[in-house]
Amino acid sequence: MSRICELTGKGRQVGNNVSHANNKTKRTFLPNLQNVTLMSDALGTSVKLRVSTHGLRSVEHNGGLDNWLVKTSDDDLSLRARRLKRDIKKKLSAAAAA
Repeated sequence: MSRICELTGKGRQVGNNVSHANNKTKRTFLPNLQNVTLMSDALGTSVKLRVSTHGLRSVEHNGGLDNWLVKTSDDDLSLRARRLKRDIKKKLSAAAAA
């Protein structure tokens, strides 16, 4: 599994460990990824995603997975999240038309 958040696109960053003697060695900073099950109100199903804690807070702040996906651009989303967003938009537009 790649170490990238499926919702925000947050991945690893590269930096330096700096010793007291100012020696620098390369290191990586990994995002805090969690396997979570989020509920989609529009689809009525739960979805398992690998999300950073920052992304999880963003989802909760925006009122749930459906609202967050509709507001977010497709650039940062994983393929699975883009498909989920498409399905949610179809369901919401069908409910609005009816």
